[in-house]
Amino acid sequence: MSSPPVILALTLVRVVVGVTMILHGYNHWRGGGKIAGTGRWFAGLGLKYGELQAWMSVVTEIGAGSLLILGFLTPFAAAAIISVMLVAGLLAHRKNGFFVFKDGYEYVLNIAVVCLLLGALGPGHFSVDYAAGIQITGWAGIGIALGVAVVAVAGLLATFYRPKPKPQPAAKAESAEEASA
Repeated sequence: MSSPPVILALTLVRVVVGVTMILHGYNHWRGGGKIAGTGRWFAGLGLKYGELQAWMSVVTEIGAGSLLILGFLTPFAAAAIISVMLVAGLLAHRKNGFFVFKDGYEYVLNIAVVCLLLGALGPGHFSVDYAAGIQITGWAGIGIALGVAVVAVAGLLATFYRPKPKPQPAAKAESAEEASA
């Protein structure tokens, strides 16, 4: 795993995904509707305390993106990004199917799987982890990246997810009365 092409590939993947997440977090914070608009969107997805969720998302995306670029605590950075992608996939994109052009989960799935791959392979030689002798890769890296993400998402959803109930169709008896009237 120390060949120059592998080192370059791991570094490139880390930097591209890290920058993408930082820009995504920045957009939630400063773009469009800013935090208030992002908070309203999260509340519309069924999350209580939309503005708190918006700030948590911004901090997670910018923080994990930065850690990923540095290659520092890589499986934990990957876990944070996977957790954001899981929440987005489950709440915003799953109902739209696979394809991103239909606002489906294709994009978030790819980002999550790439981060799982980084948990397994590690950050490569051009990283703080490598310089500090932190070597969490293989099954341990996968376990941390996926395990921490799943536990975090389960905790977040159990604590904050309260979707509005869907309107119930009118009872059959009421329908029959209306039809005869």
